[in-house]
Amino acid sequence: MAKSFGALFLLALIVFSMLQTMAMASKYRGKWNPKWNPKNYGPGSLKRSQCPKECNRRCGDTQYINACLLFCNKCCRKCLCVPPGYYGNKQVCSCYNNWKTKEGGPKCP
Repeated sequence: MAKSFGALFLLALIVFSMLQTMAMASKYRGKWNPKWNPKNYGPGSLKRSQCPKECNRRCGDTQYINACLLFCNKCCRKCLCVPPGYYGNKQVCSCYNNWKTKEGGPKCP
């Protein structure tokens, strides 16, 4: 009887933990997994005057903000696009993704 009570208690604890995790994940989904529409991104989707605002958004979560802003604005002026999110998602802006340094590394943050 004591073993079945212990097993039932452990099962209830696991279920409660899973529910709590799902609740927290749905609360922060907008910050960690922003919903973006690919139609709003891509080469030529911005005006030059929009670059500083978009680069502030893109570089807002990095510890190297000055370097990020410098290169992001440079890339945005050339490509007229900035990928969504704080990092990654470069595939939606081919110019931003394909511009490389002399060494072959990515030029745009």
